[in-house]
Amino acid sequence: MYILGIETSCDESATAIYDSVSGCVLGEKIYSQIETHNRFGGIVPEVASREHLKFLPALVDQTLKEAGLSSFPDAIAVTHGPGLMGALLVGVSYAKAMGVVYGCPVIPINHLEGHLLSPGIMQPLQLPCVTLLVSGGHTLLVAVDAVGQYRLLGQSLDDAAGECFDKCARLLGLPYPGGPVIAKMAEQGDPKRFDLPRPMLHKKNLHFSFSGLKTALMYKVRGTDIQQQDQQWKNDLAASLQAAIVDVLVKKSLRACVEEQVSHLWVAGGVAANLYLRERMIAQASEHDVSVCFAAGQHCTDNAAMIAYAAWQHIEHGLVKKDRLWDAQSRCPLV
Repeated sequence: MYILGIETSCDESATAIYDSVSGCVLGEKIYSQIETHNRFGGIVPEVASREHLKFLPALVDQTLKEAGLSSFPDAIAVTHGPGLMGALLVGVSYAKAMGVVYGCPVIPINHLEGHLLSPGIMQPLQLPCVTLLVSGGHTLLVAVDAVGQYRLLGQSLDDAAGECFDKCARLLGLPYPGGPVIAKMAEQGDPKRFDLPRPMLHKKNLHFSFSGLKTALMYKVRGTDIQQQDQQWKNDLAASLQAAIVDVLVKKSLRACVEEQVSHLWVAGGVAANLYLRERMIAQASEHDVSVCFAAGQHCTDNAAMIAYAAWQHIEHGLVKKDRLWDAQSRCPLV
């Protein structure tokens, strides 16, 4: 099967074609709205919706041409939530309209499940496993027993890890999104210079909390003219912040593997692209005889390949039921 994936849950308009026979992504396009939202210091939902509406049709056309298919794909997979309602509406409406025009089924996919399964795009699924889904909107530890069988082990009780990166970057006067900027600065910094807390690290549960870390950094810079500080001071603070977040993510993830008695750990989501997180996770996982699999760099942030791939996994494992398909005759709720 050839599956067209569409992702418009937030500020990336993305399309992709997944080939179930070769297991390859034949075509993939992503339009990021970062520059559009940068001047606002964050995502403006109304603006995001209009940008999706503007660029999605062209992205679909470009992806179909890149894939070189002789006919329209066999199915359409689209993110139906969670996300910004207006942004989701654009993607779902466009997918359903194409389903009617081309007479093919439309498969709704949960955005988080797309991330959970995204490491499998580049390599075979190894189940059961524990997945750390860490992004700007979510920080979750999930036991993946099988495709479609997920158990929530822990989650952030307040700010997500990526959200903490972004908010702390704003405190330091850095541009949005803050995570990549802080990671770049941290490469030249001393992670031990500033003593920052590791929230909930020693709690017996597998939950996270990063709002207190943000507050601790705020107190560090309160009364300080950041613009007058030298670059090394800024780099050291960035490195200390990154180390605090990564320490918690790594130790809680490996603790989850031990408690679940699994030897495979997957890491997905936007923050999974952080090189320091990858380095520390791999190093410490080897001490626990746990193998770590990261989503490919281009599939860490929001993308449509993971949506198309998740739809294929649903089909292959018999999870696509009639009441979960949208076609020309059905009238399924939006979300």
